[in-house]
Amino acid sequence: MNKVILMGRLTRDPDVRYSQNGNEHTCVARYTLAVDRARKKDGAPSADFISCVAFGKNGEFAEKYLKKGTKICVCGHWQTGSYQNQEGRTIYTNDCVIESHDFAESKRASEAEHPEPQPTDDGFMNVPDVAEDELPFS
Repeated sequence: MNKVILMGRLTRDPDVRYSQNGNEHTCVARYTLAVDRARKKDGAPSADFISCVAFGKNGEFAEKYLKKGTKICVCGHWQTGSYQNQEGRTIYTNDCVIESHDFAESKRASEAEHPEPQPTDDGFMNVPDVAEDELPFS
């Protein structure tokens, strides 16, 4: 049996493309889930970053509703593969192929935890105090 169930947050917006097979176009959405590990080393939080791929209607759902930071629960199966890169090296792949996905928190909770920046009256965005240390200039 090959069944995978994961819960985590998207590390970035899904990368969506459409493949063509004859006259049909199939949606292919790829994203990475940050999944917390059950055991933390020395009390520090740790996560695994799982590559996911969703095809067809599942890919269209990802394109329409998922974005960076969204917490979701996915069910699928594990798939391995390989291909030759341009230098002739064999590259091995591991993906969770999504069979279904559901939101793992309400939209309100997600927005409260990851608020969208709002422009001020002058058209500029307020920079949160937390981000001040991350700015490349001062």
